[in-house]
Amino acid sequence: MNAAALEMISPSLSFDELTENFGLLDEWDDRYAYLIDLGRKLPELPDVYKTEATKIRGCMSQVWLVPGGTATDFRFAADSDSTIVKGLIAVLASLFSGRTAVDVADIDAEAAFRALGLEQHLSPNRRNGFVAMVARIKDDARAMAKS
Repeated sequence: MNAAALEMISPSLSFDELTENFGLLDEWDDRYAYLIDLGRKLPELPDVYKTEATKIRGCMSQVWLVPGGTATDFRFAADSDSTIVKGLIAVLASLFSGRTAVDVADIDAEAAFRALGLEQHLSPNRRNGFVAMVARIKDDARAMAKS
């Protein structure tokens, strides 16, 4: 597997823009639909990358994540069999992509998640999956920063 040839997620919105957009949506159903729409725009992760090594543990859904980029421009590719989780992946890409690996390791993803107003609307299982994805991203970023 050559992760360098893999299309990494390049968010079209910054996290601040994403937060602003979520703030314009008063109803949870609208936020949910927006989250799903964000996930639908992600690039496909080829099946060859959907392995036990790239699988995120702790998620109710199937989730795979492949780190990429460089220590000064962290990126990742990811996919899920759940549309809502794909939306969460898009949110995480807006939060983490394009930053240095050191910065990624220091980002408070929980606070960012609360800023979007999503935490009270996701099931405990989805929340656990979100936490597992953040932990994997931060571990990958720390490893990248050391190399």
